[in-house]
Amino acid sequence: MSYPSQYHVFSLPKELLGTLVPRSVVNQALSPPPRNDSPAPVAPSAPGARACNVCLGVTFTGVDEQRTHFRSDWHRYNVKAKLNGGNTVSESQFAQLVDGLEDSLSGSASSSEGESDDDSDAVATLIQKTRKLARSPSPTELTPAGPGTPLAWFHSPPSTQVGVYKVLFPLSTPATSYMDELKEMQEGGEEGRSWAMFMVAGGHFAGAVVRVKGPGSDADEPGGFTKKGKPKKPKPETEVLRHKTFHRYTTRRKQGGSQSTNDNAKSKAASAGAMLRRYGEQALRDDIRNLLQDWSEEIEHCERIFIRASVSNRRIFLDYEGAVIEKGDERLRTFPFPTRRPTQSELTRCLMELTRAKVSHLTEEELRAQDEAYLASLPKPKPKPPTAASAEPEKPKEKPPQLSREEQLLHEKWDRVLDMIARGRVDVLKAFWEREGDSLGGINAPVPDWAGQRGGTLLQVATQTGQADVVRWLLEEMRADPTLDVPSSAVEEDGHRSDASDAPALPAGSRRTAYDLGRSRAVRDVFRRCAAAHPDWWDWLGTEKGARVPSVLSAEMEEGREEKKKVRRKGLKDRVKEREAREKERESRTPSPVPVEVPETKTKAKPAEPTSGPRRLGGTVGASEGIAGLTPEMRAKVERERRARAAEARLKALGGGR
Repeated sequence: MSYPSQYHVFSLPKELLGTLVPRSVVNQALSPPPRNDSPAPVAPSAPGARACNVCLGVTFTGVDEQRTHFRSDWHRYNVKAKLNGGNTVSESQFAQLVDGLEDSLSGSASSSEGESDDDSDAVATLIQKTRKLARSPSPTELTPAGPGTPLAWFHSPPSTQVGVYKVLFPLSTPATSYMDELKEMQEGGEEGRSWAMFMVAGGHFAGAVVRVKGPGSDADEPGGFTKKGKPKKPKPETEVLRHKTFHRYTTRRKQGGSQSTNDNAKSKAASAGAMLRRYGEQALRDDIRNLLQDWSEEIEHCERIFIRASVSNRRIFLDYEGAVIEKGDERLRTFPFPTRRPTQSELTRCLMELTRAKVSHLTEEELRAQDEAYLASLPKPKPKPPTAASAEPEKPKEKPPQLSREEQLLHEKWDRVLDMIARGRVDVLKAFWEREGDSLGGINAPVPDWAGQRGGTLLQVATQTGQADVVRWLLEEMRADPTLDVPSSAVEEDGHRSDASDAPALPAGSRRTAYDLGRSRAVRDVFRRCAAAHPDWWDWLGTEKGARVPSVLSAEMEEGREEKKKVRRKGLKDRVKEREAREKERESRTPSPVPVEVPETKTKAKPAEPTSGPRRLGGTVGASEGIAGLTPEMRAKVERERRARAAEARLKALGGGR
């Protein structure tokens, strides 16, 4: 029985529908393969017997018969198929394959010696067809091990296959129930089924609500004729109930991509075009949602809802408050094939593609060969990894412990205290310590290790950072303990301070206190003053258990230090005055050079260098040579500049001494 080349999925012929069976590579509901009538290969019994190892072990009685077989198309086809990784066929199977070709064999068995080297047209065509079948998608239900196909295929013996898109079936339908669903699809009724179809891309939108049914579904029913006795025209396959298309400017020409995608990937553009595209996206979203609201009654009665949109544009239909279409709606589908720009004609084309069944006409042998080629093309399973017993178990990575709320607050407090000490903000530190000092453990509490400080206490941290005001507040007002040992992590590698001139050198391994961390004289003097003012507070001078302060610094000692400084300054001023007086006396005794006019032809006489008396710093020879070639006016100007610089130097020395 022959069938037409096109079918409507909702009006399949009853004769065809009754013979359809589902197809799959694993479980094919086909008739058994034809029995091979050729004799089974028989091993040569006589020593002189010959056989063909390619064509299923065919034996020959003589050399002429063997040569004829090797020149035949059947043998050459089997050789080519085996070289290409395919399977050999019997002589009857090869005859069936040849019968399916449009071109018949011509003289293959009686070909001459010269023609036996080249393949006949039949062999080349069969080999090419086998390769195409191996590459082309099979009209079968693919196994889970291979890639999926959007079509569900059914077979009608002997050589008819029908494919229907799976999106037409309910989502929860298993593959074994596709046949039952296909039969139920034929009972659509006179009203048919309502579908909603929406497309949006590049600012273009197209939407429609259609009624789908088989062609001429009521032509054979009673009342299918007009009053004049003429048969009624069959109703159309589809009826458009609602449709709408519009466009908004959302993408740059020849650039692609929406403006929102570009804003998320890069910085937000401030051009006029970008602002127009953002407005277009907002307007497009509002227009689509208003349209869905107007079509809410029709959409509610639709059996399927097809949406073609990108991930970002899909939110226009689903993810918003009061959406007409819910996100988990079982009616939602996507188009299972490529689509073009959203237009009304494209919606019509997609509707025809969905409602037209795919038809192919392959024999059972061709289908079986196609299935074998598909299974052979599947990737081989990868070797299993070693068992858990043989492989060493991976050690789980240690995750950092999560801190509780109280621990986070404690960390923040310590961070604030250490930051105030490093910046020397005494006033803010005082106010903060009055509120949070008890919660941190007191003034002598050790700084936690996670804080990253080398000192052990606040006093040691302040001393190491060189904040003299903070050290004074800790020692005098808070009475921090200066005798506590410094942790080993706070000891520098060199074991001593480069600027601690009055502190004793510390051998490696000896104990250290806060005073040993002082890097400036100002910080160390704070310890010495406190030791002099409050000697009974701590063992300041002790080295075994004390604070290791080398000496105290009382007010009298500081006054004596200031007196010594004043005396040194006064002696410096006196020496400067004496030097100035000597320079003035030397300048008064030294005669000023008198310009002497000398003829150009004669060399100028050098001024006589005094043999006695004081001489200028650096010698007079170099000075005279420096101004020897100058005019009298230039020499006088140089002398004035020298005297001015000397006066400035003396004034500067006097000002610094004060």
